Amino acid sequence: MYAKAYVEITNICNMRCSFCHGHHRAPRRMTEAEFARVLEQLKPQTGYLYYHLMGEPLTHPHLPLFLRMAEAAGLRSILTTNGTLLRARESELLNAPLHKVSISVHSFETGSDEALLSYLGEIVAFAEKASAKGTIVVLRLWNRGFDEGKNDRIFQYLRSHLAGEWAENTRGIRIHDKLHLEWGDRFEWPDLTAPIGDGKVTCYGLIDHFGVLADGTVVPCCMDSEGVISLGNLFETELAEILSSPRARTIAEGFRCHRAAEELCRRCGYAKRFLRYNNEKEETNP
Repeated sequence: MYAKAYVEITNICNMRCSFCHGHHRAPRRMTEAEFARVLEQLKPQTGYLYYHLMGEPLTHPHLPLFLRMAEAAGLRSILTTNGTLLRARESELLNAPLHKVSISVHSFETGSDEALLSYLGEIVAFAEKASAKGTIVVLRLWNRGFDEGKNDRIFQYLRSHLAGEWAENTRGIRIHDKLHLEWGDRFEWPDLTAPIGDGKVTCYGLIDHFGVLADGTVVPCCMDSEGVISLGNLFETELAEILSSPRARTIAEGFRCHRAAEELCRRCGYAKRFLRYNNEKEETNP
């Protein structure tokens, strides 16, 4: 069993955030039949479904239906969103079976102060209502050093509008039991044109998770925005067969030894997070 699976129900987004790698694939949304096929294949593999790779899941018209389908299949749903459509779809989301919602609050790096305040107000309203219903809500500020001072203003706005204990921890701040603020540095996406590393990589791709693109392509993780490491297509081949293929096993075995078997993985800036974290643990616990 895998801890989670990332599924891209659409690769279409309503924004062009500066921190996002983007992609050059044809715009696509999964159909109801395709999503049903995904669920059928996921059930033996994981209990957690993350609606996240490229694209904004709230742009998919069938999202509430998909959330109900996932619940019926025994899967818990976790949304990752830029937060700009929360107000438009608030009623649907509040009445849907959602385990967790992660909101990239740093999506408004540019724009007017008026637009930023309106955006934050909509996020606060949703966060309060969703967390009160029992959904875990995580507000992400994953752009430390690239925020042009807006992170402090966003933090102060959230601090003054969200009641709670505001207790600091290793990942950010626990506002209350179901509501959290999470810090993070901006990272470099894997890209075949990016500088190649020394081959030493720590990653959990194909160890505790994998990804499925909107056309059914299975990839090792949620960072392969272009589907460079295509392991197979679950609309054509059984997922269990794809995940047990020689290429998939080689990738996973390499990561267990802190080695990247694929060129794209050797060019991944996100993997450096894990390597830095492990080095810090070793220094703390010699």
